[in-house]
Amino acid sequence: MDDFFIFLQHLVPQHLLSRFTGWLASLEHPVWLKNWVIGRFVSHFKVDMSEAGEPDYRRYANFNAFFTRALREGARPLAAADVVSPADGVVSQAGEIVGGRMLQAKGHTFSLIELLGGDPERAADYADGSFATIYLSPRDYHRVHMPIDGELVCSTYVPGDLFSVNGTTATHVDNLFARNERLVCHFDTPAGPMAMVLVGAMIVAGIETVWAGQVAPPPALPTTRDYRHSPAPVRLARGEEMGRFMLGSTVILVFGRNALDWLPECTAGASLRQGEALAAIANG
Repeated sequence: MDDFFIFLQHLVPQHLLSRFTGWLASLEHPVWLKNWVIGRFVSHFKVDMSEAGEPDYRRYANFNAFFTRALREGARPLAAADVVSPADGVVSQAGEIVGGRMLQAKGHTFSLIELLGGDPERAADYADGSFATIYLSPRDYHRVHMPIDGELVCSTYVPGDLFSVNGTTATHVDNLFARNERLVCHFDTPAGPMAMVLVGAMIVAGIETVWAGQVAPPPALPTTRDYRHSPAPVRLARGEEMGRFMLGSTVILVFGRNALDWLPECTAGASLRQGEALAAIANG
């Protein structure tokens, strides 16, 4: 069954399917159909609407508005930690970057340089560093927040495939996170350089940031924007929203060598909620 699932992903027109799903998710009429689809989604995935700023799913204009819903105030208190979880989700993998490669799943690794869009100078900042990969399931809250105070240095949109990023695909598709469409954001932080990578996936209709709006899809070629000399620097505090997925996916955090002491709880399979403690700055 797993092999057939992977085969189907190779077979279907990934981008066409994802963009069509995005179009459907933006529709506001007919209202009864919109409400039926959202209601079925809430029921099937057991979405806890009591945490939402607007708990009545029928009051969302369309599926995208529901999916990227805000939480009620106080639903995700920030832990007293240097680094907190950027999202609700499950730790897919976490650990050291060895020989320029990161663990994807048992028996599978992927390239740091390729993940970051093929920039060896940027990748050098994270040589022998560490990472954490967090998978957002359909039921999760899908806004992404800063794990630590940071100032945006640059961002790179990298076009690519749109394979699913669940555990089954991660164990069967080589180089998964470095071949899917993604947005790579580099920040200067109190722990040194940090790369925050928002990875697209099957039927993910788009990736947005708070400073640029919708970033993916569009360009067919890699697009890098430098913010170092911007007249309006992008500075975001720990816990502040930085982006969101229009249908969910994966966030990968990458730090430099000896930058962090990850908490023991940050291990493969661990469930996280946005704002929970993740790591301390090494020797901080």
